Amino acid sequence: MGFHSSDKLPQIPVISIVGGKSNSGKTTLLEKIIREAKSRGWRVATLKHDAHGFEMDQPGKDTWHHAQAGADVVAISSPRRIAVLESVAEEQSLDEVLARIQGVDVIFTEGYKHGDKPKIEVFRSAVNQELFSKPEELLAIASDIPFDNGIPCFGLDDAPGICDLIEEKFGVVSHKRDFT
Repeated sequence: MGFHSSDKLPQIPVISIVGGKSNSGKTTLLEKIIREAKSRGWRVATLKHDAHGFEMDQPGKDTWHHAQAGADVVAISSPRRIAVLESVAEEQSLDEVLARIQGVDVIFTEGYKHGDKPKIEVFRSAVNQELFSKPEELLAIASDIPFDNGIPCFGLDDAPGICDLIEEKFGVVSHKRDFT
């Protein structure tokens, strides 16, 4: 998988935040990027991979009872949120899950380090010895030390610089109205 600006881009850009090891700072960086993206007026989706399985429903709640009774899809809706929990026979591919996300400007994934989407690798010298990703997979590196390998490198707090790169590479633009 090579990522080049001339490649045909997906309708919604998908960027994976990856790291070679746990506690490399992926979630912390992603939170900063999300806040910066939202300040620019972007509609943002995130997708977190959990290799161990997860449980969002709370035992005793109505939706939990629905699932326990055998419902394959359980949805809950309120004035501010909608959640849909679907039972699956096997793990879905990244593209299958992404196909369900609509109405956003950019999708960030976390935990798909073997996926085929452009990656921003988080590298902290106290945790990592070398980059996990192949250079051709990388959109950028976020690190506490500089890299001189031709790949854009940002500081671990440089969410504005990373969002500038995303705007440049993917054409993501603000939906804020300019009333000046």
